[in-house]
Amino acid sequence: MKLSLYWGSASPYVRKVMIVAHELGIADDIEILDSAAHPTQRDTRIQAFNPLAKVPAARSADGMSLYDSRVICEYLDAEAGGGLFPASGPARWHALQRQALADGLLDAAILVRYETLVRPEAFQWPLWDEKQREKINDALDAMAADLPDADCHDIGAIAYACALGWLDFRFPDFGWQGTRPGLAAWHEGFETRPALIATRPFA
Repeated sequence: MKLSLYWGSASPYVRKVMIVAHELGIADDIEILDSAAHPTQRDTRIQAFNPLAKVPAARSADGMSLYDSRVICEYLDAEAGGGLFPASGPARWHALQRQALADGLLDAAILVRYETLVRPEAFQWPLWDEKQREKINDALDAMAADLPDADCHDIGAIAYACALGWLDFRFPDFGWQGTRPGLAAWHEGFETRPALIATRPFA
């Protein structure tokens, strides 16, 4: 299997794809294409794979475009013979729900970052920032109440780790660990997996 992937060193969604690839043992089958995705200065190179010009965006060896991270991750799992997406039934829906929750946390956190980093100060809206942070905290509370088992490394657990890792990377002062010690302990342990070590974000 060969896959070309537009990649970004700091993207948590790209990291999710790469964790899946490492867990499945197929990371070497992925051709990394560097990119500069940005909300206002769009990288038009990515549009060849994804009309939204967002990463991750991939193309299979037979020319099929794949986006976003959820689609690419499931594609990789299917091509490699499965293992990270449970089969039909409650376990599958639980894993996909965890992935949706983690991705939603990231959506809110990225909007906070864009509001303060990209939007000119004169146009920033404090209420917007406040409400996105409420979403982040609500998502963290839900994650803390639904911890994966210690031996679970399916797509739900991977998505949790990507969200928490990116929050620590971009918002080190958020301080979520102090009020959610169980979630913090789970994340600390999960981050020791080789696939997590190999994919830690950097600017």
